[in-house]
Amino acid sequence: MEEKSLTIVTTGYKSRPADCQLAEQTAKRLGIRCVKRAHTSYADLRAQYGAEFLLVVKKGGLRLETPEGELFFHPNMAHVRVRELGFGKKDRMIEAMGLGAGDSVLDCTLGLGADAVTASFVAGERGKVTALEKSPMIYEIVRHGLAHFPAGNYDLHAAMRRVEVVQSDYEEFLRSLPDGSYDVVYFDPMFRHPLKDSVQLAPLRPWAEPAPVSLAAVKEACRVAKRRVVLKENSRSLEFARLGFSKIAGGRYSSVHYGVLDRRTI
Repeated sequence: MEEKSLTIVTTGYKSRPADCQLAEQTAKRLGIRCVKRAHTSYADLRAQYGAEFLLVVKKGGLRLETPEGELFFHPNMAHVRVRELGFGKKDRMIEAMGLGAGDSVLDCTLGLGADAVTASFVAGERGKVTALEKSPMIYEIVRHGLAHFPAGNYDLHAAMRRVEVVQSDYEEFLRSLPDGSYDVVYFDPMFRHPLKDSVQLAPLRPWAEPAPVSLAAVKEACRVAKRRVVLKENSRSLEFARLGFSKIAGGRYSSVHYGVLDRRTI
């Protein structure tokens, strides 16, 4: 849901020239209005411009103020997963992908970027991770965060910077690719029924693509993937069966499972 008419771009109270420039550039790319903040409160800005959403440039970052909370990029879960992988622990998504150094991944659903960053860490400098995001708003926030967020360690920093972000509908993008373009094609759509512990995703949900993954998209993914097509879903989801994912990976008590289509056995 892209509510351009209900969104404005502004800055924090103490904005730097670079923040003002970023606000103007971002507003232009999104095709929405940029207004000077001065010392106006969020409530007054909303009332003055009839805006439900405020995209705020603050300290060089982008934060979307929504009724459900703030939407912004932060590599929190990616940081935890990269650290644990560095300690030799397993990651269920990486296992489902069968991912290793030098591999290539097409992440069809970027979201807040944690999966793409984790895959980028494992694929390494010789690998490639391309992440697609249909929503222009989510794309702007996460693309900027991946490129500019000051990560606390080199491995995370490098993994974030290596992710190539493309604003595109994944089905259209898949159709444009030659056969066997990536080792793995990955889908992580918004769950039809949100998990109770996914409160942090509430601000993302109104802006994310609501449509379920189509059979046509899975067919294209099977053509584009050299090795595997992977679908992340609620462990009790009926999407695995609907889309033909008979092999399911995930912990017995985990609320999230991964459907795997192995191209070498199809």
